[in-house]
Amino acid sequence: METIEAQEAIIPMPRIGDKAPSFQAVTTQGNINFPDDYMGKWVILFSHPADFTPVCTSEFMTFAHLEDKFGKANCKLVGLSIDGLYSHIAWLRTIKDKIEFNGMKNVEVKFPLIEDISMEVAKKYGMIQPGESKTQAVRAVFFIDPNSMIRAIIYYPLSLGRNFDEIYRALIAMQTADEFAVATPADWYPGDDVIVPPAGSCGTAEERMAEQNGEVECKDWFFCTKKLAEKEVLETVLKN
Repeated sequence: METIEAQEAIIPMPRIGDKAPSFQAVTTQGNINFPDDYMGKWVILFSHPADFTPVCTSEFMTFAHLEDKFGKANCKLVGLSIDGLYSHIAWLRTIKDKIEFNGMKNVEVKFPLIEDISMEVAKKYGMIQPGESKTQAVRAVFFIDPNSMIRAIIYYPLSLGRNFDEIYRALIAMQTADEFAVATPADWYPGDDVIVPPAGSCGTAEERMAEQNGEVECKDWFFCTKKLAEKEVLETVLKN
């Protein structure tokens, strides 16, 4: 009989560019068939260590507070921990009835929270990190695009609450890259200059340096930027 360690060793962690591993699950919003139920939408699938814990409570309240904002960016939220459905329900009711955080209170979590007592989904997504905990999921964040492809992954340890400005910024940046065929530099926010893809040939590189017309500014042949107005970004990305 295989040990738990041997079973974990043969489950590869999903990577950026992989199709999101599929599963069916019971959630606080009914059964879901993932990722098929979310085709055509971006999804942020995220895990938390346990119900009725303070850091996780602060995160769920923040995600719930921002759900409409993510929704306007064509993005659905799906949470997961290895707790059971009734624990989830009791915890979310407690959040709504009793908890106040950062000026938020009476917060109702309307997005689905997956029951994963068997840890089947958590293992598929590499959310169980034995060096951190063998019985709790770390704070994983998977960005999944409308074609069900994994586009970005962020992992946090149990003790560290997530930065929600960064999660939203990363979502908008990836959508901007897709819509405008550009890249985004360090600390980019809508309205900042974007990166023009590097020249693919010596001729193109030479032309860029010789023919700068104000639309594209090149610091050198490989580092060219252009303006992209915040209004244009948001009108394109925020379609809902």
